[in-house]
Amino acid sequence: MATRLRKTRRYRGSRNHGWGQVAQHRASGHKGGLGVSGQLKHHYSSMLKYDPKHFGHGSTRPPYPNVTKKWASVRDLNDLYRTYGTQDGDVRIIDLGNAGYEKLLGGGSISEPYIIKIPASTKSADAKVKAAGGEVLTENGQ
Repeated sequence: MATRLRKTRRYRGSRNHGWGQVAQHRASGHKGGLGVSGQLKHHYSSMLKYDPKHFGHGSTRPPYPNVTKKWASVRDLNDLYRTYGTQDGDVRIIDLGNAGYEKLLGGGSISEPYIIKIPASTKSADAKVKAAGGEVLTENGQ
């Protein structure tokens, strides 16, 4: 576009370039303040319209513990026996309930018999432990 056809050329000598009286396009007086100024005063109604959840305590919640369930797999029983296991004669006992575990899952395999005390277990975990000659004792009698 040629320079002589631009709007700036047309506004030469007009002092305010279409922005009304002096200083109306300067700083922030024309807009009611910079940033969040006036949110409780002259911008309150627009704040309620466009941001109705602005005030309140929606971001604060009472603290609660982060409870994560602790599970064990059949493949981990050898390692868990070294840590939590006891031996009563020829019987190897692992009390996973007292160790903080909540469920025994059926992943992996074992070759040694264990008696495992745990709150819950899956059917596949029960079958694998029984196939190895062991037993799973659950609290709810599954």
